[in-house]
Amino acid sequence: MLVLGIESSCDETGIAIYDSKKGLLGHTLHSQIELHSFYGGVVPELAARDHIKYIIPLIDKLLEKNAISIDSIDSIAYTAGPGLSGALLVGSSLAEALAYSLNIPSIPVHHLEGHLLAPMLEDDKPSFPFLALLVSGGHTQLIDVKEIGKYEILGDTLDDAAGEAFDKTAKLLGLGYPGGAVLSKLADKGKPEFELPRPLLNTHGLNFSFSGLKTAVLTLVKKQIELTDSIKANIAFAFQESITDVLVKKSIKALKQTGYKNIVVSGGVGANKQLREKLKLQSKNENFKAFFPKLEFCTDNGAMIALAGALRAHLSSKNNYKFSVKPRWKLSEIESTF
Repeated sequence: MLVLGIESSCDETGIAIYDSKKGLLGHTLHSQIELHSFYGGVVPELAARDHIKYIIPLIDKLLEKNAISIDSIDSIAYTAGPGLSGALLVGSSLAEALAYSLNIPSIPVHHLEGHLLAPMLEDDKPSFPFLALLVSGGHTQLIDVKEIGKYEILGDTLDDAAGEAFDKTAKLLGLGYPGGAVLSKLADKGKPEFELPRPLLNTHGLNFSFSGLKTAVLTLVKKQIELTDSIKANIAFAFQESITDVLVKKSIKALKQTGYKNIVVSGGVGANKQLREKLKLQSKNENFKAFFPKLEFCTDNGAMIALAGALRAHLSSKNNYKFSVKPRWKLSEIESTF
């Protein structure tokens, strides 16, 4: 079965083709970073218009590159939420219209489900059930993944998620937008000069809170007589150490609580080198295995949506071609049908 995947939840237009027997055949991505960087954040109206401009040319380009006819596509998966309303409408309306014209099933996909299944694009993939650490944009969650469509949130973010904390801290250090990846690179040059709090590190629960960490960074920045490049690097180092320590300790606690031996780490912050290294190190000490997607599949992409569509085709394929996007949609609210 050939699945065309369409991702348009925010500021990246992702298209992919997934073969249920051969795996990922190809994918392409258009990023809007340059478009939004002038404003210091995503402008929803501009995001939607950019999706309109690029989505069809990207589909045509990918089909042509892989010598696949649109008539060969068996189903179309698309991100139905959560995300920006206008951006979601671009992808969902095109997907449903295209599916209708081809008389094939359409498969609405939860954006976060795509992220937590992304490591299954790799040759070495986990088997169900497993624990997932999802650190994507405004979400930091520990999820009990029992099987496709059956997810239990064990721990959630109470305020700022890890990705938000990275971006806001980068802004405090004058690193521009988007700053998360830049901050991580800067942290590699830093030294352990400062100490920052580890929010909720020793609490009994599995929830996260990073707004206090961001405030601690702001206080530290204000204390500096001069914010030199080396001081910025050292603050970035301290921040990254703090946030990754919390993510790793909470993940190990969740593994022990569930009894699972496999953890999937996905989402934008899942690309963080320090987080990956700490989890790999702890996996040897605590006897568990960590699974990560390739770096290109940590951020929003069409491949994860095409994969999720292929995996849940037997659950949610439909032919009525009606659609409603869900800008706010909890992962735990996923049902077997949309």
